[in-house]
Amino acid sequence: MTVSRNVCSVDELRTLFLFEKLDQRQLDWLCDQGRVETAEPGFLYREGEPATCFYVLLEGTVVVSRRVGADDIETSRTSQRGVYAGAFQAYLGDRVPQVYTNSIRVTEPSRFYVLSADNFAKLMHEWFPMAVHLLEGLFFGGQSTKQAIGQRERLLALGSLSAGLTHELNNPAAAALRATSTLRERVAGMRHKLSFIAGADQDYDRSTIESLFKLQEKAVEKAGRVEPLTPLEASDREDEIADWLDEHGVRGGWDLASTFVQAGLDTAWLDQVEGTAGSATLESAVRWLNYTVETELLMDEIEDSVTRIEALVGAARQYSQLDRAPYQVVDVHELLESTLHMLSGKIGEGVRVVKEFDRGLPRIPAYPGELNQVWTNLIDNAVAAMEGSGTLTVRTALDHDQLLVEFRDTGPGIAPEIRERIFEPFFTTKPVGQGTGLGLDISWRIVVNKHHGDLQAESEPGDTRFLVRLPLTTPQPETSTEEK
Repeated sequence: MTVSRNVCSVDELRTLFLFEKLDQRQLDWLCDQGRVETAEPGFLYREGEPATCFYVLLEGTVVVSRRVGADDIETSRTSQRGVYAGAFQAYLGDRVPQVYTNSIRVTEPSRFYVLSADNFAKLMHEWFPMAVHLLEGLFFGGQSTKQAIGQRERLLALGSLSAGLTHELNNPAAAALRATSTLRERVAGMRHKLSFIAGADQDYDRSTIESLFKLQEKAVEKAGRVEPLTPLEASDREDEIADWLDEHGVRGGWDLASTFVQAGLDTAWLDQVEGTAGSATLESAVRWLNYTVETELLMDEIEDSVTRIEALVGAARQYSQLDRAPYQVVDVHELLESTLHMLSGKIGEGVRVVKEFDRGLPRIPAYPGELNQVWTNLIDNAVAAMEGSGTLTVRTALDHDQLLVEFRDTGPGIAPEIRERIFEPFFTTKPVGQGTGLGLDISWRIVVNKHHGDLQAESEPGDTRFLVRLPLTTPQPETSTEEK
């Protein structure tokens, strides 16, 4: 950018609202230590560069922008005399990174009063010592508050997830425990019946026992591939089997019928049992086979419960990323699945979850643990907005050269008057004690600052969408998350 030096006028500085209360001595000092420059169209400075100067607009037009990914997004445009920018945090010294927090561009030849960062810091400390203390307290207090509340929010989220995970683990664990206890009783009964059938006083010959064992194997095989029945169909079949058992003199036929129906067995199979065992010993054979079938069903239940526990533990490991590198190439769908799995208890039965995943999307370099935090915040907000009833749609797609993850809910929407504030730290519409106002701020910083992506919200009643866009390729991983 081309810059030319001009004469500094005390009278001109006095007309600016920023300096109108200063005395002659202070105005003379400003002109002596500072300078007036005319900048041609172009960037005055760029975000992230060392903050060396404090600028006050005398005439012209400036455009303020923030970097989002590889793009500079305009945040404001003004021609108001006296607006200032640049190294206005210089009074904090080396306690904060002294870099420009935005980019300034001029669209026409524009004049600025320019003061070096060192002189601006000196001015603040010598002329406004009390103001500096107030500003320091406000700045560092705000930083500490944000850090403390952010940590508390993570702990609360972790506690909520832990409670949900404990509940989810308890159900299959309790089912497996019950099934194991029942299995022990049924195996004991089966041993007793087997010794009874094989006893010397029974009328079973070797070929009959072999035929019963074959029926047993077929029953076990059939139990492993049963087609699900409706409650009405199951009830009708239980009636048929109970009637058959009663007609053939088998006591307690109704209690046995339920097990046979669960295993997919019918009266035709019982006819085979009668033909093999004979009428005299039919009841012993039926009860022995009932123990066999029930044992197989109990083992299936234990296997299902353990598989469920294994899936929950796997989801927890995927979600926490405890045993994995913080920065890696990941499948976004695995992260979304693990988060939805972890939050299933919190989502509740009243919310229908629809997954519209493009499984052909490429894996991307990312911080998976932090992306899981973003998914958690956005899903939690959506569920809260729907108040436990509605549809949550999670969609993935390719959006030009970025990967899109969209969270859509059917809640009442975001009011237009607050839509521009939802990403501000500490801003929340939830009642006191129910929200810290940092969830979306943290999510914004993770997506935009750390992953060089984009996070936007679109909302109307019944259709609110948060759109996360992530680059397919990312620069070298950063050592820490920048402040928004």
